[in-house]
Amino acid sequence: MEENRLFPVFFKLNRLHVLVVGGGNIGHEKVNAMVQNCPEATITVVATWFLPEMETLAHEYHSITLLQKEFSCGDLLGKDLVIAATSDRELNHSIWEKAKCSKVLINVADTPELCDFYLGSIVQKGNLKIAISTNGKSPTVAKRLKQVLQEAIPDGLDEVLNKLQVIRDKLKGDFSEKVKQLNKITEVLVQDKDADKA
Repeated sequence: MEENRLFPVFFKLNRLHVLVVGGGNIGHEKVNAMVQNCPEATITVVATWFLPEMETLAHEYHSITLLQKEFSCGDLLGKDLVIAATSDRELNHSIWEKAKCSKVLINVADTPELCDFYLGSIVQKGNLKIAISTNGKSPTVAKRLKQVLQEAIPDGLDEVLNKLQVIRDKLKGDFSEKVKQLNKITEVLVQDKDADKA
């Protein structure tokens, strides 16, 4: 049976430079997702044309640069991540080849076999962020799970996280001792509700 062998990571996009190739719906969706999670994300979008919504995003977020031109190898210079988001499969494949030669991680929209990473569905409640992956099998299922988790996680959880950080900063001992103490303090978060009723 196939397993999801992806290793989840959270990029600090304010420290990286992302290239997005494509100014249409797919490109807009990817750029919008990034700035919703990191408003300071440095993103360069290369395309021969841009949706008005993409231009609006660039006006709203000054770390987005729009370059109206054909994609070229030089666009990869100084970039840490690339997203090929055009509707032209041949162009997307060419971008993938050039990114691989430049040793730049790439995501080719709607082509899982050409992706080094995926942009999953994200649930966020304050500082808590959960990324959901179906290993490229079904973005629709990921979106449904996002809805369920968004409703299930209480809005007040961010206050709990802030208080736990204060407690963690005051704890004494080495790392393993602090982990033991925090595990004891947070047991209440995973108590069996049925056991409470007994």
